[in-house]
Amino acid sequence: MPPWAERMTPDEYCQRKAAQSGSSFYYSFLFLPPERRRAITALYAFCREVDDVVDECADAQLARTKLAWWRAELVGAYQGKPSHPVTQSLIEATRSYNLPQELLMEIIDGMEMDLAQTRYPDFKALQLYCYRVASVVGLLAAEIFGYEDRRTLKYAHDLGLAFQLTNIIRDVGEDARRGRIYLPIDELARFGVPTGDILHARYSNGFRQLMAFQMDRAEQLYEQACAQLPAEDRRAQRPGLVMAAIYRTLLREIRRDGCRVLDRRMTLTPIRKLWIAWRTWSSN
Repeated sequence: MPPWAERMTPDEYCQRKAAQSGSSFYYSFLFLPPERRRAITALYAFCREVDDVVDECADAQLARTKLAWWRAELVGAYQGKPSHPVTQSLIEATRSYNLPQELLMEIIDGMEMDLAQTRYPDFKALQLYCYRVASVVGLLAAEIFGYEDRRTLKYAHDLGLAFQLTNIIRDVGEDARRGRIYLPIDELARFGVPTGDILHARYSNGFRQLMAFQMDRAEQLYEQACAQLPAEDRRAQRPGLVMAAIYRTLLREIRRDGCRVLDRRMTLTPIRKLWIAWRTWSSN
């Protein structure tokens, strides 16, 4: 843990971890009641912690050791013995909401995939990764936000998949610089895009067509997810709708910019995210 963590409560640590990330997720739960906001912030902070292990450890074996520590920490937390501020805060949330230990373990499984796999042969293979690192988070978040109709879990699953595909689209260049290509290899071949073009940031008409295809798929998933959200749960699930509005705006900006994601990372300004969040929250 960083030195500043010792001077904070577990909730304050999670809040700082979430705010430091600058993620759009942070803006999606700003308007929640305090108890639910604390719970979702703890869940997000947990995701950031395990994701940072993979992104910041150059040594894969060290990263595996750290992820193993987090697995043991989760087991200890569910036995009433959390030692890290994130699990201390997260375990409080499990007393109010149904956050199964096995789903949190699946998130770690997804992060661990990044240590062993840098290519995905097809979309079906990519979907397992997306399920673990994003759809599972969506399912846990749905529990925190609350729902009456179990069809809301299908919405949360598909929305998580759409979010992760948006992340993949936005981060093609950044991931390539880490040696990773998440775009399915068979789809690169279909559009005539060699993996070398991705790794060396070479644009082509084929690449732009490939990215348009990816963005169309993501948009279809947003439409599919939102269509599955039962009316009686729409108000409770507003944070997901906020996030969808922010991410769909990001997709439109990437498309407008000519899909230039190999040598730059498209972002929305904090004030624009806040405006979208407020507008979406107020209208649902």
